[in-house]
Amino acid sequence: MTALSHEHSNEDVLAAVEGQTVPSLFRATVTRYGDQPALRWKANGEWREWTWREYADRAARSARLLVDLGVRKGDRVAIMLRNRPEFHAVDMGAYLAGATPFSVYNSSSPEQIAYLIGHSEARVAVVDADFAKSVEEVRGELPDLRHVVVVADEGVEAPSGLPLWSTSIEAVEPVDLDETVGNVTSDDVATFIYTSGTTGPPKAVMLSHRNICWLLESLTGVMGMAMAQRRMLSYLPMAHVAERIFTHYLPAREGATVTPCPDPTLVAAYLGEVRPEAFFGPPRIFEKMRAGLVTAIGATPEGKAALEQGLAAGRAMFDARVAGRSPSDDDRARWEQFDTALFSSVRAKVGLDACQVAFTGAAPPPPEVVEFFNCIGVPLSEVYGLSEDTGLMTAEVRAPRLASVGKPIPGCTVRLLDDGEILCRGGHVFLGYFKDPEKTAEVLDDEGWLHTGDIGELDDDGYIRIVDRKKELIITAGGKNISPANIEAGLKTIPLVGQACVIGDRRPYVTALLTLDPDVAAQWAAEHGIDGVSSADLADNAELRAEIEHGVATVNERLSNVERVKKFLVLGDEWMPDSDLLTPTMKLKRRGVLERYAADIDSLYAE
Repeated sequence: MTALSHEHSNEDVLAAVEGQTVPSLFRATVTRYGDQPALRWKANGEWREWTWREYADRAARSARLLVDLGVRKGDRVAIMLRNRPEFHAVDMGAYLAGATPFSVYNSSSPEQIAYLIGHSEARVAVVDADFAKSVEEVRGELPDLRHVVVVADEGVEAPSGLPLWSTSIEAVEPVDLDETVGNVTSDDVATFIYTSGTTGPPKAVMLSHRNICWLLESLTGVMGMAMAQRRMLSYLPMAHVAERIFTHYLPAREGATVTPCPDPTLVAAYLGEVRPEAFFGPPRIFEKMRAGLVTAIGATPEGKAALEQGLAAGRAMFDARVAGRSPSDDDRARWEQFDTALFSSVRAKVGLDACQVAFTGAAPPPPEVVEFFNCIGVPLSEVYGLSEDTGLMTAEVRAPRLASVGKPIPGCTVRLLDDGEILCRGGHVFLGYFKDPEKTAEVLDDEGWLHTGDIGELDDDGYIRIVDRKKELIITAGGKNISPANIEAGLKTIPLVGQACVIGDRRPYVTALLTLDPDVAAQWAAEHGIDGVSSADLADNAELRAEIEHGVATVNERLSNVERVKKFLVLGDEWMPDSDLLTPTMKLKRRGVLERYAADIDSLYAE
């Protein structure tokens, strides 16, 4: 595989993917790796798998089922499934039927389901048995929705007499893969990615087959490794563009083996069993791993000393990598000593001992977290992208820099406006928002530049640093501009802190709401002889608060005076992903937090 350089032009990437579609890439992979494992999953405690040929058979049968249900070229197919092998077959089957599949977040309320399926004008919905009731509840409001098909675990019957996907596909003949690959073209809309809708109804980002194939071509160049037979773990919602690209489209092109994890709370256990070789996670995943490891290893003075010395050795190795030079023989020997004695077992403990490429994104990670994993031998780097650019705009695997999202990916051009807003252009920029030309015109100009709404800085070497969302910058009562996301990233390096929300817009000073990390807090309580207390009780514990206060003071030392957190509240609540407080990738929903804790925030500014 030839790795694309950052200097490759948009035209270079477009030429490489000319005529490609998602199903054409899939067919090539099936032909090449037919008897190799494509999907592995656990059912009733036992591991099962589909080869690429078996995957293709189920996709071809799904296509026949959809056609028999009246799906025609260009029709939309709604998919509301947990991370399970059937998702891949149904989604790929929709392409073979000439349709446009899209995913619905599993946490969606009946009202949200009604909006998404109604807005998309979906003809068929394929849903998990757990979600069928919510779909049926609003079906009377969906005149375009003709059929609902249920995917269920073995032995589970479909509710309300709805047809089961498993039995329905066995009753039909598969379509011919070679014949049906041509049912879509590179210009056709491949999928909708619905935005979170934090400032109004969700918008449907239209991505074409060319957008996706272009992005995959660029991404494989960035990764710089052959992905055939590589192990991958799928656990984030497929409605999120990063998960869809990384563990659905990329394996379909490259032949990687994907293990779906149906419950995100089981990610830690699955990591240990799957041992992925390429892994994507939001910052919170890595923050929790680091906090747990630091707490466990540093529980004794000897362990804490060994960790500090090992991280110092790892830092020398990482610094050499960032600088693009080889480490000295002494530095290499010192790190290998700690790797043998400590880090190899640490990586195995969290299931990343085989990981060769790790990405984090969707929110700014604390630089200390990125550095920590690189120091222990996990090559973690920060990436940046939006649904509107097919999920990726910048990355740098070979020589990542802390507090940077890397360089523009091959074929992508990035520039900054005078106010720092980031713009990008390339073959991965979306077609527009479905049925919303006015919103499209707000972010996509006549020259093809995507206006991201994010503020960034560009250094002399082409690396980009994200400052914050343009709309989320805090302007204090004194007129100072502050980035809350960067302060929040620093606060989340305090081991006891789970989530952080910084406040200060039109306020005299900066404050913060902090939640406890439940795992670290429980361990702290056990070490201090505190049993059977709730998170709310711990949040009021004076000794725990003092420890957090010390951490806040340490973070403040790295901030300018106007950025420093003057007051904070420790909340006894746990903020859950895919809620009114956090997105599915655990990115802060600032408006939801400010609304729920309005009284608490006001108390921080009471005289």
